[in-house]
Amino acid sequence: MVSLLIKNGLIVTMDKDRRVIPDGSVVVEDGRIVSVKRGLVGKSKPEEIIDAHGKIVMPGLICSHTHLYRMFLRDAPLKIESPTDFSQVLQHVRWPMEEAITKEDAYASALISCLEFIKTGTTLFADTFSGPNTIPGVLDKIASAVGQSGMRGIIAFEATERRTHAEGARGVKENERFIRNIKKERMSRVQGMFSIHASFTVSDELFHYVRELASRYKVPVSIHASEGLGDVYHNYERYGRRTVERLNEAGMLAPDVVLAHCVHVNDDELAIIKNTGAKVAHNPMSNMLTAVGVAPVIKMLSMGIPVGLGNDGYVFDGFENIRAAYLLQKVASHDPRAVSPIEALEMATIRGAELYGLQNELGSIEHGKLADIIIVNPALTPTPLRPESAIWHIVNAVNGDDVETVIVGGNVLMRDRKVQAVDEAEVVKMARKSAEKLWQKLSLIRR
Repeated sequence: MVSLLIKNGLIVTMDKDRRVIPDGSVVVEDGRIVSVKRGLVGKSKPEEIIDAHGKIVMPGLICSHTHLYRMFLRDAPLKIESPTDFSQVLQHVRWPMEEAITKEDAYASALISCLEFIKTGTTLFADTFSGPNTIPGVLDKIASAVGQSGMRGIIAFEATERRTHAEGARGVKENERFIRNIKKERMSRVQGMFSIHASFTVSDELFHYVRELASRYKVPVSIHASEGLGDVYHNYERYGRRTVERLNEAGMLAPDVVLAHCVHVNDDELAIIKNTGAKVAHNPMSNMLTAVGVAPVIKMLSMGIPVGLGNDGYVFDGFENIRAAYLLQKVASHDPRAVSPIEALEMATIRGAELYGLQNELGSIEHGKLADIIIVNPALTPTPLRPESAIWHIVNAVNGDDVETVIVGGNVLMRDRKVQAVDEAEVVKMARKSAEKLWQKLSLIRR
């Protein structure tokens, strides 16, 4: 029995040939795509039919790097002197928040983040949580929110030794506990990974510990790398090496490692990333927010380094991040040819899947893949929507509000802009209550 038929859509497949199929149909059965073709399918009677006439049918977006808990920093009235560099952003804004956050805050921020992801077309994210006073069991709270929302998540606790070595070990053990629990319960939409904050807050011993565990459990590792110059300076002063050089000498780099940011990397470091098979999560909007610089994405792409797209906990609309990635490289290089529309879209779809070894399951609309699909309705566009213009429409004009339908594993999570699995008003109410308490702890508002 065919469970779902999407018909009459303009299908942006993101398959190996990057086909765009007009008047196309997608057939989904038992959560997987069984047919992608032009025209209608045979005589099978589906349980549900979605008419996508005049709309774009495309893979769900993939956010390769995020921090769900930072949703509660949005619009926060910071009563401090404005940070002058990235190190001050960490010391005066992010780290105090992380020390104040509770497990209930983690759950609330995860649920509201999942809601926003769904409403703007993201179906999979990779999240690293940081909260030194909430370590035992906090990933279960986040996983509960992901499960309730119906979307997919790869989650981890961000191990750091910035206060004590023991704290770093506890963070790693939380990841190990969660990964073992995930495998035991055979959760399908939630996966675990290991996460290390950054090389300037951890020792080589912690690198070795995580490397051994990641290889044992066969899961990815996420590390912030050369986001700000402080990371580079730290490694020069302590080890006589640049960040990626040190990671490589510590035996950390491998195809299962995702390096977030890589803003301040030189050609030698890019060669190391390429040769070790490591991958990069680019976060253009966050990098602009903290003024750390522009990652050399053009060089990465020219070298064949897989680059995915993340939000680093800042703007959750994936289409805004696609547009930022598309435009920022042009400004930085003074070359309007830098990063094509298809390259920008690849970062948010098939390349994002590749970063986490999921390219055979997600990231494109192809036979046999999981049915993570979104339907975009660019109703107000003043120009014709055609196969040759579809990618340009997506990159230059579409935003999250144009997402009409979201499907994960064949299940409709949002239909006609109405989220199915959770009560939007209740989620927003809970999130605001949690954020207000957190702001009070941080003395951002009066009690």
